Amino acid sequence: MNPIQKALWYVESHFREEIRLEDAARVAGVSTFHLTRAFATGYGISLIRYVRRRRLAEAARQLAAGGDDILAIALDHGYGSHEAFSRAFRDEFDTTPESVRSRGTVEHLPLTEALTMNARPSPKLGTPRIVHQEPRKLAGLVGRFESKTGAGIPDHWQRFNAHLGRVPGQRDATAYGVCFNFEEDGRFDYLAGVEVRGEHELPDGLVRLDLPAQKYAVFSHAGHISEIRSVIAAIWAHGLSDASLEPSADPALERYGPEFDGRTGNGGFEIWVAIR
Repeated sequence: MNPIQKALWYVESHFREEIRLEDAARVAGVSTFHLTRAFATGYGISLIRYVRRRRLAEAARQLAAGGDDILAIALDHGYGSHEAFSRAFRDEFDTTPESVRSRGTVEHLPLTEALTMNARPSPKLGTPRIVHQEPRKLAGLVGRFESKTGAGIPDHWQRFNAHLGRVPGQRDATAYGVCFNFEEDGRFDYLAGVEVRGEHELPDGLVRLDLPAQKYAVFSHAGHISEIRSVIAAIWAHGLSDASLEPSADPALERYGPEFDGRTGNGGFEIWVAIR
C-alpha cells in the first residue's frame, strides 16, 4: 500500500476525530509536504479539504435521516459550535443544516464520497537519476492553479509559447514548467518558461525565477505529454518512496528538451523533484 493509500485509510477510519496532517503523514511514513503533494496530485483535492468535505457529507446524511440535535451532529463531526458547523455547511452546500433536516433528503447536494483505497494502475517508472544542479535563472509566465484544475496548464503554455525564442537572454530551446509555492490546500504557482542568462529587462507579463543550487531526483518518461499527470502522480505516490528518497519543499520542474515536439506532444519529458 503506497503512502496515499495509507493516508486515505487513516482518514476514512478517523475522520470523526481530530485529524492532523502530521498524524496522517506519520501513518503514511512520509513527510507532511510529501503527503500533501502526493494526495493533491493523485486525487485533485488536498487531504485537509477532503477531510472537511467527507465530514460534512456524512453530517448531511445524518441530518437527512432525522438527526434532531444539530449541535451534537456538529460536535460528532469535528466542529466546536453550532455556528462554525452551520457556516461550513452553507459554504459547502449553499443551504443550511436545518433545511436538509426538514427536507429529509440529500438529493441534489454535492456530497463527497469516500475515495477508493484500491491501488490504481500507474505508468511504470524507471530508476531516477540524481542530479546536483548549480543555481540558475528562469524566466516565463506564472499562473496560480489548483490541483483539481491542472487542465488549465496547457492553455497557460499556449500563452507562453508566443514568447518562445524571444525571451531576452534565453539560453537555449529547452523549456521548463516549474511548480512552486505549493500550499496544504492544493494550490500552487506554476511557471512556464526557459532558462536565461544575465539580468535583461523582461517583457510585460513575464517574471524571473531564481533557483538555488539543488539536488534532484530526475524521472524520465518517453511517452506522450498527455500522460504527465499520471506520471507525476506515480512519482509522488510511490516513485520517491521506492527509491528511498525524501522530497524537499523546493520547486519541482518539468523539463522539455529539444526532442520534445510541442505540436504533437511526442518526444518525452523529465520530472525533476527536489530532494534532501
